[in-house]
Amino acid sequence: MAYERSDSTGEDGDVDSTSLALKILVAGGFGVGKTTLVGAVSEIRPLRTEERLSRAGESVDDTGGVRQKTTTTVAMDFGRITIRSGLSLYLFGTPGQDRFWFLWDELSQGALGAVVLADTRRLEDCFPAVDYFEHRKIPFVVAVNCFVGARNYGAHEVSRALDLDRGTPVVLCDARDRDSGKEVLIRLVEYAGRMHTARLLDSVG
Repeated sequence: MAYERSDSTGEDGDVDSTSLALKILVAGGFGVGKTTLVGAVSEIRPLRTEERLSRAGESVDDTGGVRQKTTTTVAMDFGRITIRSGLSLYLFGTPGQDRFWFLWDELSQGALGAVVLADTRRLEDCFPAVDYFEHRKIPFVVAVNCFVGARNYGAHEVSRALDLDRGTPVVLCDARDRDSGKEVLIRLVEYAGRMHTARLLDSVG
């Protein structure tokens, strides 16, 4: 199930049963900004499961291009944002390293869609996430995190480089900026809504 209805109490004491809580995944390669995005947009203190990078992990964690990174997510990040009255998103940031991918199947259960964060300096790092969501037919958008000093590419160029299915949205963003992150999430909700509606119509056609 992609969403759930949750009862909430309004100012007049009446119970509002029309609230929707949608589950969204935030995925991508190691050090691409997933924890940053969840933290920037969350209206609650985000849950983080970060640990310091250790010497023991040097042989399995590729820090090329992100040498300044000192921590890594070992389970998931969690945050919440209200898009509008009656619509909230629960954000689950996935770990980026290969050895934690076994968590993805559990986290993806019931997800409406996903944001795949991309870094143009390490674009190949988001290939596994793109393949994962395409294979499972989970709607997703690619959000290019515009790092300082990285070469700028247009959405069409990124789409071609990733060989995305036609119509998959590609947006540019700054994972540190709340408004920028919120726009990415709105694009995802709109796109996922269209995809789920189209599939429903196909199933009854």
